[in-house]
Amino acid sequence: MDLQSKQRELDALQSRVAELEREVNQMAAPKVQTPPQYYVAYELMGGMVLGLLGAAASLLFNIIGATMVGKHPLELIRVYLTFPMGEKALQLDADFALAAGACLYLFTGMIGGIPIHMILSRWFGRSTRGLRFVAATVLGIGVWLVNYYGLIAWLQPALIGGNWIIERIPIYVAVATHLVFAWTILAAHRFGQFLPEDASQPGSSTPTGTAHHTDDMKGSA
Repeated sequence: MDLQSKQRELDALQSRVAELEREVNQMAAPKVQTPPQYYVAYELMGGMVLGLLGAAASLLFNIIGATMVGKHPLELIRVYLTFPMGEKALQLDADFALAAGACLYLFTGMIGGIPIHMILSRWFGRSTRGLRFVAATVLGIGVWLVNYYGLIAWLQPALIGGNWIIERIPIYVAVATHLVFAWTILAAHRFGQFLPEDASQPGSSTPTGTAHHTDDMKGSA
């Protein structure tokens, strides 16, 4: 075998070694998972957290308002407790019962925050601030209408025998409470929104773990 034949064989072997190294590096490199465009579980949990925040803000709004007009700070909780307890809840003054009612109010807010946050994230995530504000306002009023006139207006009389929530909470207080709830979710909804990052676009941040994977692939190539 002459020198040229040996050189060709050596070149072929080197080419094959380089190809095998590339294949090994590709097989050993961690898989980079592309995030979905809409992560339902993430938005669900985000809605619950923001709903809790919105409920806390609306409850604080009512506490301040009730104190200013000379009523019990947790008057709203008293009225809401008429749903399970009936009219005797209006005379309730036990700290434990009122605290339990406040916890129930916050839990209800967690559930109510899910649809508002998910709608804002899915259909208004890239809208203007004005449009998001209008959407949140409509959603807040919609939740009030559903809660009060779609459920409470007939469910409380049917189960408890009275309609104290509708009768004792003025419409403007009920609307303002739900608007504060929705507006609080709107103000903080970016923190609970899933935003998939596109590493291929200049200036965009990289999803968690992707930068490390890219550097490892470059270093091993």
